[in-house]
Amino acid sequence: MIPPLKNKSIGLISLGCAKNLVDSEVLMKQLESSKFQILFEPETLQGIDTIIINTCGFISDAKQESVDTILHYAEAKRAGNINRLFLMGCLTERYRQELTLEIPEADGVFGVNELPEILHEVGGEYRHNLLGERTITTPSHYAYLKIAEGCDRTCSFCAIPMIRGAHKSKAMEEIIAEATYLAGAGVKELLVISQDTTFYGLDLYGRRRLADLLRGLAAINGIEWIRIHYTYPHAFPLEVLDVIRDHPNICNYIDIPLQHINNRILRSMKRGMTGDKTRKLLETIRKTIPGVTIRTTFITGYPGETGSDFDELCRFVESSRFDRLGVFTYSHEEGTPAFKLRDTLPSRIKSQRQAHLMKIQEQISLERNQHQVGKEIKVLVDREEEEFWVGRSEADSPEVDQEILIKKSASTVNAGNFHQVRITEARFFDLLGEISG
Repeated sequence: MIPPLKNKSIGLISLGCAKNLVDSEVLMKQLESSKFQILFEPETLQGIDTIIINTCGFISDAKQESVDTILHYAEAKRAGNINRLFLMGCLTERYRQELTLEIPEADGVFGVNELPEILHEVGGEYRHNLLGERTITTPSHYAYLKIAEGCDRTCSFCAIPMIRGAHKSKAMEEIIAEATYLAGAGVKELLVISQDTTFYGLDLYGRRRLADLLRGLAAINGIEWIRIHYTYPHAFPLEVLDVIRDHPNICNYIDIPLQHINNRILRSMKRGMTGDKTRKLLETIRKTIPGVTIRTTFITGYPGETGSDFDELCRFVESSRFDRLGVFTYSHEEGTPAFKLRDTLPSRIKSQRQAHLMKIQEQISLERNQHQVGKEIKVLVDREEEEFWVGRSEADSPEVDQEILIKKSASTVNAGNFHQVRITEARFFDLLGEISG
């Protein structure tokens, strides 16, 4: 039996990726419409009746963070510091039965598509008229825009399809309405996300329609930057490149996770790509959009990755000179196709390879940044810190990319505004500058 509600104060903990964050923001808006007081990521439990944890279950580190967070608040409930505890999200979708048995303190365990059920259990009411509305937890000038759920890809290392299900595009008119709502709330930058943005529309309209969607988003008043994340390299819809190039408010920025370059590893990963196809795609992107920023990610330590395979990856990174790059170590996830393979490399080797790849990128990044010194760049200011205003250029997405530290001066600077900044100093993964004029 769920304990009675002592007060209408709920603490919401959101773990994992930006796609999860959007789910949390939608839940917050619904809860607020039911007159709950919501504290996002509360620092204290004082006055809080209920905790809701939106969990992540993607890879081992994320799962461990979710488990640790659950145990922390389970102990808080046992100690009488909170009255109720609810779990939701990817980890609970994947391990619902185990969590139900092992966390008796949980008053409810929900998956990824059970928003009405969560609201009912908490004591709220799901309101259909709030479709497309949510409470923004990011700085008010940017927001993530999720255009689809799930994924139809069969990448051998990825657990998302068995957690989130098949790819399901949102109707274009719903996305445009949500983006218009966000613009009306003061959002200036949209970060377009889904598990695979290039797949958008195929299930709903019979063809890929990311290019059409981007044209619609670009026409919304008040949106000055549109940034595209999580594009899949196989069957990349090349018409998207023309749309990016031809619309000034769509950032010349493409996030395209490549994961590896070795043909044998790519085949085992079920990526649908070869090394040569990858190189040709990168060449096409750079030729079509002059000055484009390319962000990518790689995995080190995939089952069977030899020293020679890794050396090939290192040479590829050195020659490709990516603008932005992240590296993950392979996580052996049960239920994925790769789980049937032997996890051949110890964590130490995976981490060493990760560090080595990032060391290569560190020098590339420094050299690229040094070419920016003396230039004036349009910067969106995100926040104020002790000595600096902190912002980003068109080449940088929040949380994952580098920042521009702006020296404080007599000039008026406000978070959420665009400013022209002259770059004065380059670091490995950051730039320093001052307000122009």
